[in-house]
Amino acid sequence: MAKLTPKIILEGTRLTHKTDLAFALNEHPRIVGPRRYRYHSPLVSGEWCAFTNFPWGRGLINFAPEEEQLAMETYHTWLRLFELQRYYSWIVDRFHLSTMMHQQLYAGRTYDLRWVEERLLPLNFRLVFCRRSEGSFAAAREERLKVSGNPRQYDDLSLFLREQDLIESLVRRSLLPSLTLDVAGRTVPELADTTADWMESTGGLSMG
Repeated sequence: MAKLTPKIILEGTRLTHKTDLAFALNEHPRIVGPRRYRYHSPLVSGEWCAFTNFPWGRGLINFAPEEEQLAMETYHTWLRLFELQRYYSWIVDRFHLSTMMHQQLYAGRTYDLRWVEERLLPLNFRLVFCRRSEGSFAAAREERLKVSGNPRQYDDLSLFLREQDLIESLVRRSLLPSLTLDVAGRTVPELADTTADWMESTGGLSMG
């Protein structure tokens, strides 16, 4: 069989199961192969707040104006790493679309990261857009508050709807093949199976 080298970017606002799905895909036998034991498989995130030395700080998505050069260099570094290790699996929990969304909505700055996609496309990267219906956010918030270490971020659900609308428009304009998943009322294993079906049917599991 062909070597499995799936490359998936999960995008969406909060409360849409992106991280849970990322972990599930990273152990899904149809995505990364059957495993008789656990081993290292890359799962990275644009949400890492690696630019500041305090919790829930700034990073690749919500960087400050003076950190723009740092953010762009970080993107170039990730892209180069993906290019150098193209024959492996990469699952990314939020990336360039989240950066474009956040910077536009919350900082009034518009970034054209088409160049990121131009480098991702030859590597067979795919987008999976996780979304949920407006009426399902409240129940999702109640579940998240049971475990969240930063519950205040879920106070205003209208922000999530604005974020979701903008990300959806960015997905439509993306160069990358994309799948839209409605996560409301579905389990994470179901979402993972749907993603695996799509990846398999569209040639997204290998480099050819």
